[in-house]
Amino acid sequence: MRAEPSGLLPITASCGTERGMNALLPLALSGFSTTLMLMLVAWLISLRTHNVAIVDVFWGIAIAGAGLCYLYLRPATGTRGVLVALLATVWAIRLGAHLLWRTRGQPEDRRYREIRARNEPHFGLKSLWLVFGLQAMLAWLVAMPLLGAVISSAPIGSLDRFGTLLWAFGLVFESVADYQLARFQQRGGAERGVMDSGMWRFSRHPNYFGEFVLWWGIGLIAVAGGAWWALIGPFLLSVFLLRVSGIALTEKDIATRRPAYQDYMRRTSAFVPWPPR
Repeated sequence: MRAEPSGLLPITASCGTERGMNALLPLALSGFSTTLMLMLVAWLISLRTHNVAIVDVFWGIAIAGAGLCYLYLRPATGTRGVLVALLATVWAIRLGAHLLWRTRGQPEDRRYREIRARNEPHFGLKSLWLVFGLQAMLAWLVAMPLLGAVISSAPIGSLDRFGTLLWAFGLVFESVADYQLARFQQRGGAERGVMDSGMWRFSRHPNYFGEFVLWWGIGLIAVAGGAWWALIGPFLLSVFLLRVSGIALTEKDIATRRPAYQDYMRRTSAFVPWPPR
């Protein structure tokens, strides 16, 4: 960790002390309150539209909202805090706009229809904690690098620049993959076909890979400020992308709906882009 300017004792330098924890906890809880409030708004929208898939649109908004909350409550933060808040906001706007455009006029996503069927009656009320409350908690945890960067006063260094380059690479990679998939889905018969061209020729989930790289880039920026504990955010996101709601859930039964997908799985890397076999 870099030496701090004389006379300054940031929370990152004293987070192991009682004083540091007492200073960090209220700020962290403010971020959690922000994610809860935003997901409450999403829940109210879902009650009106009878579609809880709106939670996906609010996912990025909640994460960026936590970062902006931290920045607002610590206006004297250094360049690192402003940088990660900006990166998270750009990511959230891009992702939210893409999901809103992709799902416009569409029925509730199959994943949420299955959750709804398992939790009737009164799913509308139950979704407050089963869907939106859970997502608020996860968004808060994923946003930990934003907290770690905002509370740091260490000067910007090479690790920050490398993390920003990773973020930019991941954002472009994810955006192009999403665009290619959206174009494919507009074709006739796409609901039973397999997208295996462009970036999807080298990875079955290039959009998830871009998301992975992007958030590890933000995590490295937080580490550059001394907040190594903030890596819980990209680590948790990685677990969900690889093992829970990302690849595992998407491919659970996709081969039964798209017969050619089995062969696509055989020849194509699941996550990291690689020449097809």
